[in-house]
Parts: sequence; C-alpha cells; structure tokens
Amino acid sequence: MVDPVTAITVATTAFGLIKKGFAAGRDIESMYGDIGKWMGAISDVNQAEKISKNPPVFKKLFNGSSVEQEAMDAFAAKKKAEAMEEELRNWINLTHGPNAWSELLKMQVKIRKQRQESLYAQDEARRKLFNILGIIVLCTIVGGVIMWVGYLFYLKRQGELG
Repeated sequence: MVDPVTAITVATTAFGLIKKGFAAGRDIESMYGDIGKWMGAISDVNQAEKISKNPPVFKKLFNGSSVEQEAMDAFAAKKKAEAMEEELRNWINLTHGPNAWSELLKMQVKIRKQRQESLYAQDEARRKLFNILGIIVLCTIVGGVIMWVGYLFYLKRQGELG
C-alpha cells in the first residue's frame, strides 16, 4: 500500500527543490525531474487517500485503530498536497504565465496515468489477492470447526445408540 506519510515527505522535498529552482530563475523544462518526483508523490498521496476510504476487509476487522490512523494520515497529506499545489500554481502563474500551468497539468495527467497503469494496478491486485486468501483461510477454518463439531456429535450419537 502507498504510505501517505512517505509520499508527502517525498513531495515536500521535491517541492522545496522546485521552489529553489524557480527562485534561481530556472525554467520549467530544466526542472522536469523534480516536478515529476513531486507529481508522482502527489499521485501517491491521492491514491493513499482513495485506499483509506475503502480499506481491505481483514484490515477493518483485525486492525481497526490502524485504519483510522491511516485515514487521518492520508487526509493530512492530501491537505498539505493541496496547499503545495496552490502555491506552485500561483508561483507558475506569476512567473511563467497561465500557459505554463496548463503544461504542468498535462504532464501531471500523463504521470498519474502511467502510475495508475503500473504501480497502482499491481497494488490493487495484491490487495485483492490478500483479501481472497484471507476469505479462503477463514472459510477453511470455519468449515473445519463445523466438521469437527459434526464429528463430535456423530461420536456421541454412536455412543448413545451402541
């Protein structure tokens, strides 16, 4: 799963580098690497927030307090990411004009799409696999208990009839 605290830390570091680059007069093209890191981390924050809204079944059942903590971490990271995005938008609009922000948004869409196709699809498949395996194990245990109880009744009945 995407950790929102780690993702916002990466985003904050990249954001600091972007701000320093703009302050030094660098253009957007020379900062694509830093902007890409920031956007990737922001995408991870958004994914973590999305996952925290619908945690896996077994996490809800067996680790309830952690689910709430993860949701709060994801919420806080999302709010910080929104503030960074607003500041970056204002900075770019003031220094490079509104077309630069449009270019940045196009790049963000491309990065988000690539991450969703690769990383998030793998993460979602892994989560589904663990949910299915957990359900199978739980059903096997319940089935075993039912069979054991049935066997005990059978033995008891054999003792009464014989």
